[in-house]
Amino acid sequence: MNNTYKTIIIDDEAPARKGLQNLLSQFPETFTIIAIAKNGIEAKEKIENLQPDLIFLDIEMPECSGFELLAKLAQIPIVVFCTAYNQYALEAFETNSIDYIVKPVKKERIAKTVQKLTSFQKNISQDEMLKVLKDIANKKEVKKMTSITVKKNERLIFIKLDEVAFFEADNIYTKIHSDSGVYLSNETITNLENKLPDNFLRIHRGIIINKDFVNDIQKYFNSRFIITLKNSKQSTVTSGRSYNEVIKSWIAG
Repeated sequence: MNNTYKTIIIDDEAPARKGLQNLLSQFPETFTIIAIAKNGIEAKEKIENLQPDLIFLDIEMPECSGFELLAKLAQIPIVVFCTAYNQYALEAFETNSIDYIVKPVKKERIAKTVQKLTSFQKNISQDEMLKVLKDIANKKEVKKMTSITVKKNERLIFIKLDEVAFFEADNIYTKIHSDSGVYLSNETITNLENKLPDNFLRIHRGIIINKDFVNDIQKYFNSRFIITLKNSKQSTVTSGRSYNEVIKSWIAG
């Protein structure tokens, strides 16, 4: 009896489609690839005709994005988003019928998806999916801040984010390290992480760096990295072990 997931791969880039197809073929007990689509329009037709259990879906595609495709489907299969754009709010994908993979896709990450499939529903309703997409859109709107305001004595100072090298947690406050000085914000590091644009990356539970300021990265022991920044002090920061995969994904591009 065949209990594999009937699967469709949807991506506008041929190398990505081929690479994913090769990876999924290494899990024949889980995936049966029934079709491949190179855009959202083609994918809609194949999903409606073939009724897959599961789709691997790129988000950024011309003409019809992955999100737009899902909004057009009456019945949505299990979705594994597969994209190079990691700015989308990852927590929005923590449902029982959606997963999220950042390119480049590795066999180890597909293995995690296989494990997750045991708790996934076979289908997600359009209403449920649209709610998830709305959550993502709302979180993307939040991330439009371009400056941060701090209070110094009786004055309010506006610091442009493109002048900030890194943020550092300081108890319930956060230090802002910029070339104009070090400032203290009453925002927590976690609140800032949810608001900052995509050129900022959390590399430690107490540190967020501006990727535009990175000068070099060196491997350190215990799956950590030492990162040197291009600010006036040539600051160095050390990543946390639990952020190893996040940093490696960013380095891989």
